[in-house]
Amino acid sequence: MLNNRPGQSIPEETRQRVLEAARNLNYRPHASARALAAGRSDIVLLSIPDIPIGAGISRFIEGLAGALAAHKLTLVTHLAGAHGRPLPDVCAAVGASAVVGFESFDPATIKELHRAGAEVVLPSHAEHSYAMHPIGQIQAKHLIERGHQRLGYALTAHPGLASMARDRLGGVIEACAEAGLPAPLALATSLDADVAADAVARWSAEGVTAICAFNDETATAILAGMRAHGLTSPQDLAVIGVDDIPTARLADPPLTTIIFDMDQVVTRRAEAVLAGLAKTTDQSDQAWIDPQIVVRSST
Repeated sequence: MLNNRPGQSIPEETRQRVLEAARNLNYRPHASARALAAGRSDIVLLSIPDIPIGAGISRFIEGLAGALAAHKLTLVTHLAGAHGRPLPDVCAAVGASAVVGFESFDPATIKELHRAGAEVVLPSHAEHSYAMHPIGQIQAKHLIERGHQRLGYALTAHPGLASMARDRLGGVIEACAEAGLPAPLALATSLDADVAADAVARWSAEGVTAICAFNDETATAILAGMRAHGLTSPQDLAVIGVDDIPTARLADPPLTTIIFDMDQVVTRRAEAVLAGLAKTTDQSDQAWIDPQIVVRSST
């Protein structure tokens, strides 16, 4: 009765008395009982790697929680780190039916997650790589179309973002090769203006005229590094970032960047989880996140 299953023969008057008693007792269905009845839990575990939690990631987490809640699924987040519990242990502890990550899991971890009870583990390695690759391509093609023949790439110094940065760099390398240009000069930098200034000096010495930055924060650091050398953008170095964070339009000069439809990203990830739990084939292209360029003064 409390599960509101159809086809019950309980008289309506009795049903209402039971429901009223449940309300008076502040009854809540027990998670274990719900899982037993449904054959799985309603928990989706989101594994967040050891990376800076910026505006884009926060929006994704909030959006995914809401999208899953609409299907009576509860999102639980796990912050990974050197001193945290292993993800499979957390999966087993919360009884997660699905585990979602920002990057693909290695085969051993996937096996352990399934052993811990997860029916669905996302994303796949192929999906993650495909999703990141076009970002670098769009950045590079934008700069090449503006006549730049020697590009640089600003890698992030944060180890947790290294894999994503390499995938985006791969897109820049591919675009340069298609245009018959040399491979980009990739240098690691950080949000320290002095470190960024050292990278700027190296790019300038090598004849680089435009920089594809891993993200907007890295691009903003490059702009600060340029000012240390008396350089301006785009006259001396054109710069393009990724994410369109709120401060991108306030940079000096305003930053050209790549933006994503976060609602689209959230919807596709939620659809993939639901399809996996229902054991149906997800027809949407989960990997394609449809990045778009926002052109401002820095290029």
